[in-house]
Amino acid sequence: MRRGDQNKQYPGETDGGVATLIEYILISGVLTGLFVVVLLLTNTHFMEMPARTITYSAYTDISNGVSTRIVDIYSIAPVNGDITSKFDIPDEVAGRGYLVEVGNLYDEDLSAQTVRISGNSVTANVAIAGIGSTRRAGGNTTGSGMNRISYNSGGFV
Repeated sequence: MRRGDQNKQYPGETDGGVATLIEYILISGVLTGLFVVVLLLTNTHFMEMPARTITYSAYTDISNGVSTRIVDIYSIAPVNGDITSKFDIPDEVAGRGYLVEVGNLYDEDLSAQTVRISGNSVTANVAIAGIGSTRRAGGNTTGSGMNRISYNSGGFV
């Protein structure tokens, strides 16, 4: 705190104006530094992290939908013959495309079949429940256009 008599000029004192100027420069420098730090962290914390969270949730929802469609097709599949179903999934999530992979992905356990959606540095894995190791599922697609699930009792070549 300053004394109440800071505006008084004492004999031989000539640095009163310089001290005030240095004070303003120091305070402005510190505030500018804090502003730069906040500006750099704002994009990460307020835009990228919520976008990744929403993207992961959307990928999980899409994976669950694809898994459900696969199980539905296999549950009504004929003993001899084939069946095909077309379905649509969102073209983009958070303004970017993505890849959908179905099957036994990077796993030694042949009964572990998953639907993996990846893109935008976010990946979601959902297990294909209900068909286990009795039926094999495999393939990949993207979000654009109509997608198709096919079943053939004789198998695919």
